[in-house]
Amino acid sequence: MKIFTAPQVKALDRRTIKEQNLQTLELMERAAKAFTAWFLKKYDFRQRVQVLCGIGDNGGDGLAIARLLYERDYSVTVYVLKFSDNLTKDFKRNLESLRYRSIEIIYVEPGDKLPNLDVKSLTIDAILGSGLSRPVEGWLGEIIQQVNETVKTIIAVDIASGLFADEHTEKNSILPKQTFCFELPKLAFFFTENYARVGDWYVDTIHSSKSGIQETTTPYHYITPEMIKETYRPRSKFDHKGTYGQAMLIVGSKGMMGAGLLAAKAALRSGVGLATVHVPQCGYTITQTAIPELMVSLDSHPNSFSEVPNLERYNAIGVGCGLGESEETAKALKELLESTDLPMVIDASALNIIAHNNWHHLIPKDSIITPHHGEFRRLFGETSNDFERNNLQRAKAKELGILIILKGAHSSIACPDGNCYFNSTGNPGMATGGSGDVLTGIITAFLTQGYRPLGAALLGIYLHGLAGDLAAEKYGYESMIAGDINDYLGKAFGKIN
Repeated sequence: MKIFTAPQVKALDRRTIKEQNLQTLELMERAAKAFTAWFLKKYDFRQRVQVLCGIGDNGGDGLAIARLLYERDYSVTVYVLKFSDNLTKDFKRNLESLRYRSIEIIYVEPGDKLPNLDVKSLTIDAILGSGLSRPVEGWLGEIIQQVNETVKTIIAVDIASGLFADEHTEKNSILPKQTFCFELPKLAFFFTENYARVGDWYVDTIHSSKSGIQETTTPYHYITPEMIKETYRPRSKFDHKGTYGQAMLIVGSKGMMGAGLLAAKAALRSGVGLATVHVPQCGYTITQTAIPELMVSLDSHPNSFSEVPNLERYNAIGVGCGLGESEETAKALKELLESTDLPMVIDASALNIIAHNNWHHLIPKDSIITPHHGEFRRLFGETSNDFERNNLQRAKAKELGILIILKGAHSSIACPDGNCYFNSTGNPGMATGGSGDVLTGIITAFLTQGYRPLGAALLGIYLHGLAGDLAAEKYGYESMIAGDINDYLGKAFGKIN
């Protein structure tokens, strides 16, 4: 699913109206019906509703929603915030349609507060839309602050008032419990800094121009189940273990063997034909005992990775999980980076070594690196907000010719061609030690099976999150551990087959 900028959304609306021979009011009615259908499933008619409307098209959506909810027996009050005398044509038409209905309409003039705002009423925010051109300040900022401080449950129409769709937001915005948006999600929805300004978000179609969506280019994409099913290659009856390749995982050090074993088990659970771990001597007995399906390549060092194994028979490499950052490990990692052209996933300790030594230029082209926010900062420097961080992520992926997966809620994949993909699976229960190691193993497995780097990354983060979602259904967020993700990979595969 594509993610459009606010100007692109406006252009799409214009194209939809032209192609489908619609009046602008008819498209607004579609949007209102889509919101109302979703709202009816969430909230019953015994709850009072107050709708906050600006005087533009977002306010027009709000007025149409008020009418539709009234027709379904909700008790509705409308507030019209007259921050300008320039009421849009469709706003006026929707306002006229409320005239003969028993809907209380309260006009609020500049300088006034919202009178009789009901703390317990469901409050629908339709004050400002996605075409915001400047931060919300002054009287309207005070109104937004009053709403946030007074009302318990706020639902935003398309986007919270005051939130920029495509850039960092510093000033006031509505803080909704939920946001319902039309056709395509907004870029702002995918960043941690905006969670309080978005809440839980939902999207549904208003039957915009399909050709308009297809022909509009954007670097931003949201990973959907359909995209994953198109990427995934089901197994054939006569396939054998040789079909699915051999993975080499260079992992573990004294006291941190668990991270490597989590990655190795994830690779096995993700369909690799054969998996070998290269471990220090202290890890031999642990590995052979914990996961008998693994093959072991033994380093000569008792406690650390110190020498690059023979890689001739392998199809892909995963390196870094639990590796440690000793001097001998750094030296061996440098040799590995300089000596192989195999597809590679680089994580954890390996990323910290690269950052400390400024070895970014040694990362082989088309490699996949998987930093969390702290590792990303060490690799590429400080950023002041999530938008700036995403721009840096995309720039570095292009500069280095690699894929950068920035882990977190809505983990993102930045590609060398400038594209960026945001994940749709995963939950807070995955915020536990070892989850990233599992991801490294999953992606390594897909590279080993012959997937191109982008396909491996897409499948990796989606299935990783999906397995986490399935595990959370059993254990809850607080009780999940990284091994639970591995245990639910089979069910996750079943969801995409």
